[in-house]
Amino acid sequence: MAEQQHGWRAECRALLSIAGPMVVAQLAQVGTGVVDTVMAGHYSTSDLAAVAIGYNLWLPVYLVFIGVMLGTTTIIAQDFGARRLQAIRDSLPQALWLALALGLAVLPMYFLVDPVLSLLGIAEDTQARASGYVQAVVFGLPAAAIFQALRCHTQGIGIMRPFAWASVVGFIANIPLNYAFIYGQWGAPELGAVGCGVATAISMWLSPLLICFYMTRANSLKPYLPPLRLVRPNPQVLRNIWTLGFPMGLSFFLEVAVFSVIALLIARLGDTAMASHQIAVNVWDVVYMFMISTGSALGTRVGHAIGSGDRARVRLAFRCGGAVTGLVGLGCMLGLLAAPGLIISLYTEDPTIHGMAFALVQLASLFILIDASQIVATFTLRAFKDTMFPFLVLCSAYWFITLPLGYWLSLQAGGDAQAGTVGFWKAMIIGVMLSAVILMLRVIRTLRRPLPELAE
Repeated sequence: MAEQQHGWRAECRALLSIAGPMVVAQLAQVGTGVVDTVMAGHYSTSDLAAVAIGYNLWLPVYLVFIGVMLGTTTIIAQDFGARRLQAIRDSLPQALWLALALGLAVLPMYFLVDPVLSLLGIAEDTQARASGYVQAVVFGLPAAAIFQALRCHTQGIGIMRPFAWASVVGFIANIPLNYAFIYGQWGAPELGAVGCGVATAISMWLSPLLICFYMTRANSLKPYLPPLRLVRPNPQVLRNIWTLGFPMGLSFFLEVAVFSVIALLIARLGDTAMASHQIAVNVWDVVYMFMISTGSALGTRVGHAIGSGDRARVRLAFRCGGAVTGLVGLGCMLGLLAAPGLIISLYTEDPTIHGMAFALVQLASLFILIDASQIVATFTLRAFKDTMFPFLVLCSAYWFITLPLGYWLSLQAGGDAQAGTVGFWKAMIIGVMLSAVILMLRVIRTLRRPLPELAE
């Protein structure tokens, strides 16, 4: 019993050593978006709108980068568990080649963004500023992809401090950069929303430089880094990363897209409905950062255990990671149920919005707890290099169940605005519950099978 308890404690410490720095990095990255919004908003309402519109145009592509590069994490985690140091070293140059190719491939399409913006029916001035903002940001997208490749390399090993350190320093640097280029300070041109895009692009290039600086000086990482020399692209390795990572990237993209569609449909129910929905989504988004960090750490630890070929370690990593993620979800749910009014008051004092948001935050608390189970199952399957099945399940649940069911409950059978908005949240809960059940059954089946043999 004492030995079993020691194993649990050691596994929890290892899990939290990955999840803790990831939470810090996530908070820093969210904080960067908040700073952009606040500083652009103080410049002018039109520039704030331009930044908000432009942000939603480049963020989905950035999420695809993250998903694709997580294929590297899955591969390296198993190699780390199997103590295959040379395979880990050889993966990094190939991940960087793929990241650079992805970053360069998306550049041309963002210079054709004006026709898309014209479909939104926004003011010409705002459209011009949004276009300029996006076209400034995209020069940083290749660097953003490279940063994710470096981050996913260290995550596969189980070391997240470089990612956290680079994210925090990048967050701090973004503040004076915004001030300089938005407001035209210290000799920089006054560019408003476009200046915010310039600052973001510079921050994106700063991030890989910072993480490289840390990686090359961290003794714990030196055994896992290749010599500094040019390496040719290896089609087989590139294909392996892409095959594992693309379903994850597409999952992230489609998840963001379906929430955007739901928000647009709820907007038809009026400003109060939209504001209430946005509060509930924002609350879920904050909590999601903590659950996705523990879930991602769970995936890394399960990958290490798979690589070691030890079935007991795999089960321990899954149970420990699942317990921690579930406790985070449960704690957040209880916190929301205990003080929904206090949380809503941080956003608004409007009594109409407050009343509608109260019901949505309570539903969001249930969504969060179920989502914790779905996160555990998804990252466990990804650790087994099973990425296509979760993609198909999540895509089907969100697009073929949640969206049409929500449309019917909200806009067909909903009645008033509150009933309609609640209808969409009920559909979201049904969708995430169904996907969690299917994915967890897949996990149980996977854990009963012999561990996969790693190719030499």
